[in-house]
Amino acid sequence: MSLTVIGVRHHSPACARLVGSAIAALRPAFVLIEGPADMNERIGELLLGHELPVAVFTSYLDERRRHGSWAPFCEYSPEWEALRAGRECGAELRFIDLPAWHEAFADRDNRYADAELRYAEAVQRLCAEFGVDNSDALWDHLIEMGPADAVAERLSVYFDLIRGDAEAGPSDTARETYMAGWIRAAVAAAGDRPVVAVVGGFHRPALIRLAASPSGDPEQGLPGAAGPSGVPRSAGTAAWPAVPAPPDGATAGSYLVPYSFRRLDAFAGYQSGMPSPEYYQRLWESGPQDAARYLVTAVAGRLRGRGQQVSTADLIAARAGAEALARLRGHDCPARVDVLDGLASALINEALDVPLPWAVRGTVTAGQHPAVVEMTAALSGDRVGRLHPDTPLPPLVHSATAELEQHGLDRSGEHTADLTDARGRIVSRILHRLRVLEIPGFRRDSGPATGIDPVLREQWTVRRHEHRLTALIEAGGYGPTLETASATRIAQRIDAAVGDLGALADALFDAALCGVTDLGSDVAGRLERGVAAAGDLPVLGRVLAVALALWRHDRLLGTAGSEALGVVVAAAARRILWLADGWHAAGAPADRSRIAAVVAVRDAVLHAAGTGVDRTAAIEVSGRIAADRGAPPDLRGAFYGLGRTLLGESDGAVSEAARLFPEPSQAVRGAFAAGTAGDWLAGLFGVAREPVLASGGILALLDDLVGGMGAEDFLIALPALRQAFEYFPPREREMIAERLLDRRGLSGSGRDLLRAPVPAGIVAAGMVLDETVEQRLVRAGLITLGRADD
Repeated sequence: MSLTVIGVRHHSPACARLVGSAIAALRPAFVLIEGPADMNERIGELLLGHELPVAVFTSYLDERRRHGSWAPFCEYSPEWEALRAGRECGAELRFIDLPAWHEAFADRDNRYADAELRYAEAVQRLCAEFGVDNSDALWDHLIEMGPADAVAERLSVYFDLIRGDAEAGPSDTARETYMAGWIRAAVAAAGDRPVVAVVGGFHRPALIRLAASPSGDPEQGLPGAAGPSGVPRSAGTAAWPAVPAPPDGATAGSYLVPYSFRRLDAFAGYQSGMPSPEYYQRLWESGPQDAARYLVTAVAGRLRGRGQQVSTADLIAARAGAEALARLRGHDCPARVDVLDGLASALINEALDVPLPWAVRGTVTAGQHPAVVEMTAALSGDRVGRLHPDTPLPPLVHSATAELEQHGLDRSGEHTADLTDARGRIVSRILHRLRVLEIPGFRRDSGPATGIDPVLREQWTVRRHEHRLTALIEAGGYGPTLETASATRIAQRIDAAVGDLGALADALFDAALCGVTDLGSDVAGRLERGVAAAGDLPVLGRVLAVALALWRHDRLLGTAGSEALGVVVAAAARRILWLADGWHAAGAPADRSRIAAVVAVRDAVLHAAGTGVDRTAAIEVSGRIAADRGAPPDLRGAFYGLGRTLLGESDGAVSEAARLFPEPSQAVRGAFAAGTAGDWLAGLFGVAREPVLASGGILALLDDLVGGMGAEDFLIALPALRQAFEYFPPREREMIAERLLDRRGLSGSGRDLLRAPVPAGIVAAGMVLDETVEQRLVRAGLITLGRADD
């Protein structure tokens, strides 16, 4: 028996050709492929006759993590060619790698992420030796554009150099140990027939060593003569390795999904294999000459389609440049980078601000020249895979499809959801669940934004989308129905939102829009931890106000009395009190958002005692802040107002705290300084306007204090005073103006007084000018204070 281990680079046409020819020549008993072993019973699904590219998508979910991973296949993938050629010659096909949900894959989204990029030192040395920019150009130079009869030898040397003597990390070690077990089992079971293993080239040297030992110890060899790869022929039989099962309480599943060249492209962020999939598809189908011609033609077509001028002379120059570069770089015909550099030279006449993406092996970044963007798009291509109709799909796909058909949402067009109607709410929830799961083709154009705005209708646009099925299959890892899947996704967002109140609030509002009430048994603890980590008092105030309004009033979306919102209300109120208690910024101007946070605490204490908001603690904190001269004036005024309000609503249990809050007239006199009076009053008025409006209140005192100000002090205090009185609605401002007129025995309406023909700032400036002139006249002896002579 002989074992042939073929090391490949994923999505390499040259490697795919080598795999196909080797399998056809050897006609092995087993073809072993680096792929998820938990798919072995379902390899037939891969061979139904799909339009490539497709991928095996694996999802994993437990209380600790959610992981999704893809194993893509296109026509020129060596793994796909191994499946095709193996079936054609009657070999038994086996995937031999760990399942994608295994912790060995926890740090990557793609099974076929290039291992050699994790051990990049050798790659960099080779790039320097051959004078190329990166691993892609190096690969094209050595393998794709090299002699076909030298590919096998070059691959062996390349991957031996890449691996060298470096020790693999824990992830690669676990995978290689597992794959070696499958290889040994196949060798034992094959008898005298060959076995072919197709694996990532980085793993090949280790697998040859490990496969030589029945225990996986490379120092121990098997008896018998060595095969072509240096692996001794087996003299016994071995059992297939067990396929790991997910841990208890975890769910994992794998399904085929349609894939696209756009997602496969390294220029778009794909982790593995070759960039420019359309180019390599042409290289696979027609060879390098036709691929180069296609590239030039496709780029010209895209640019002309965008209204860019591309002349025949430009194309001639691009082809001539590519051919010259190919000769200079030792290529028999232009390689991918030769053509791209030739096009860039012919079509770009100005300096570039960022490196060309094929020179740095990265995504297309902002600031790229439009011609560069079109070049990479042409090389990427727009092919989208299609699954065979008999392909099994996860339950979510069937459930979602049925709901869309039942409610007429499977048709493209505009849809309206009336939230006051039961059917409208069902439609809204279906569409929001799809939105939360990021299923493309469903866009909300209008509707409620916070849960407390008076918007009762939603407008949606539904469009067919080529990636809808893919997204539904991938979302199937969250749950079997739209409701359970969206609930799982929202619960994850809550876990991830620790300290980010905006994200937490968005997740809770999405839960309301989706009609999700069950977010897990520990949702209260997760929400409380998320709020407790927040440090932005204004944002906390907004979250508390919205959560409280939904908890108190929302019958439309069904969140009134919600346990989750109740937890947020109590936790946010506690956190605001804690943050405000240590806030020291004595000279800080009034901040309306800061004051609004105190107003939200007031409303929570008054209206949501059932959530666990502590009135006594709120009064005690209010007393400390109101008396703290180091606190911002607006917070001192706001917490004075909060304390007085809560004392007025409380019983004798907290009456002792009344000593912390002097009578309003005394408090106003103590806070009335030109630089801070308006800020202090803004805080007070924002939380409690009653001391001004009440009969016998502080209005007369305020009038006397403001009237007693010097002109310069008044000019300093005026902006903050105006801001403070903006907390009164127009009718109440008119009432205050009428009382001020009455105090002076003047007739007229408060409305007329508020509509003074001269802006208050000009009046204040005039008062300063009058006072300055008067002082100079006194110093000159022209007048005496209190008497002016004509």
